[in-house]
Amino acid sequence: MIAAAYLAPEGLEATLTEELHRRGITIESWHGRLALSPDPPVPSIWALDAWTAPREIPIASVKQAADALRAMQRNWSAFGVSHHRRMALIADRLPPVKARPLRFPEPAPTGHLGAWTLLAPDRLLASPTKTSPFVNGECVFEEDRFGPPSRAYLKLWEALTRTGRWPMPGETCLDLGAAPGGWTWAAAELGTTVTAIDKAPIDPRVLAMPGVSFRAESAFALPPEPVDWLLSDVIAYPDRLLPLVQRWTETARNIVCTIKLQGDTDHDAADAFAAIPGGRVMHLFHNKHELTFVWSADGTERLH
Repeated sequence: MIAAAYLAPEGLEATLTEELHRRGITIESWHGRLALSPDPPVPSIWALDAWTAPREIPIASVKQAADALRAMQRNWSAFGVSHHRRMALIADRLPPVKARPLRFPEPAPTGHLGAWTLLAPDRLLASPTKTSPFVNGECVFEEDRFGPPSRAYLKLWEALTRTGRWPMPGETCLDLGAAPGGWTWAAAELGTTVTAIDKAPIDPRVLAMPGVSFRAESAFALPPEPVDWLLSDVIAYPDRLLPLVQRWTETARNIVCTIKLQGDTDHDAADAFAAIPGGRVMHLFHNKHELTFVWSADGTERLH
């Protein structure tokens, strides 16, 4: 019996396996990037999405599969690995789910969404509940291909969208390790006052934006100061980054910080960040072999 299923990011199946094994979870088999487990679901840092109530349903026809899904609820997203033609025929019989790109800062979807796949032509796996409101955990945006100096801004957009809060006009932001300025650009676009910190210069177009200033300093030598938002995409080992973040929780109101992982995945470091009261660690769709830490002083972030 399959009691839970965890969707791994592309290329990170081994990392998800390591995390689940650390949490005492058995992976019975894989269906593409979907790890199938007989154990009850647990929170996962590395899963893009987790199917929390999967049901195996024998089916004899396309109509029977669609009827079984519609009998449970209205909205479903498909995860296809094989039997693509049969899956397409089933999907055609279901109400369409519009997985359109978000226009930031548009909120995350709030409609109830389940997930399904075909394990075999005659075996449906369907979960009426899952942890991500996005189809297959993929938070996709209408990208700005002209303003930002890099695509790193998409990580910040996703972290803010998933927490349901973002910098507001009149608030202050400090961007550590800012060069070339993608996160600074994203914060300035929201009307905030942003100070970019880096030894390397940021893009002149970003520096010319209203409310943006630059200080050629080291993120690790900077003493914490009162700020509404601390943003950090600094390249540093997790054991060096952790005390920096812990210090800034004393003066910042909100923190979004990338945890860069080099070589083997440091699961102990991820757990250490996750243990900070008021914080949460997650792997974003736009992360690679890295994680994102989000924290708020009032602990009210809601994660999607």
